[in-house]
Amino acid sequence: MSRVTAAIEAAQAAGRAALVGYLPLGFPDIETSVAAAVTLVESGADIIELGPPYSDPVMDGAVIQEATTIALQNGFRVRDIFPAIKAISERVAAPILVMSYWNLILQYGVDRFAADLRDAGGAGLITPDITPEFAGEWIAAAEKYDLDRVFLAAQTSTDERLQLIAENSRGFVYAVSTMGITGAREELDAAAESLVQRLRAAGAKHVCVGIGITNAAHVKAVAGYADGAIVGTALVKALRDGGIDRLSSVAAELATGTKRLHNS
Repeated sequence: MSRVTAAIEAAQAAGRAALVGYLPLGFPDIETSVAAAVTLVESGADIIELGPPYSDPVMDGAVIQEATTIALQNGFRVRDIFPAIKAISERVAAPILVMSYWNLILQYGVDRFAADLRDAGGAGLITPDITPEFAGEWIAAAEKYDLDRVFLAAQTSTDERLQLIAENSRGFVYAVSTMGITGAREELDAAAESLVQRLRAAGAKHVCVGIGITNAAHVKAVAGYADGAIVGTALVKALRDGGIDRLSSVAAELATGTKRLHNS
């Protein structure tokens, strides 16, 4: 069993959904981003999602773009990913997923990236801009190094594509709650529940929902039909505006929403 699957199933055994917390690596600096990731787990997150800064993001909203720009301006480079993950993994047991645009991994070298990620204690990758039919090299590397591979599924995906995504994902499938970029939203798109149901019908064992999940009420709603809720912008904003203490408070509040998971 993968470490990510184990974390999700441990949360289910406790009667709740998993909380997946996203933070950009290197924001506002490497040392603080490591401490922030540790704080996430200590405050209730079950899985850590780390985003290496990228100069041309296609999915990130304004808050995350601002944070990654600051990280790049402060000197963060690809080579810094692995020492940071190692430092986090030495302090907490929660699985660490890297959420990265594919070009960064391709330029580094797919096999080399996978090997270095495994050696640093990472659990796998979330790849938002590559689909399974074009990910053969990554799937092979993930198998070789026993890493999870999380592909994204959208409401516009056909049933055939959802089946392909479900068959090739390990850990969970990332269900995009609404079309568009990351960021805070007042309400979640009701179509997210339908997408989760379609993914289950397509064979997905575990599905977590992300994009636009902003508060504990959103998390609670997602916990009613999915295996986990993925939160990013609200956590990055908390770290930006109030540092580690504010991040801890917001993460703990979000974690309260994972309780009372309905049977699904």
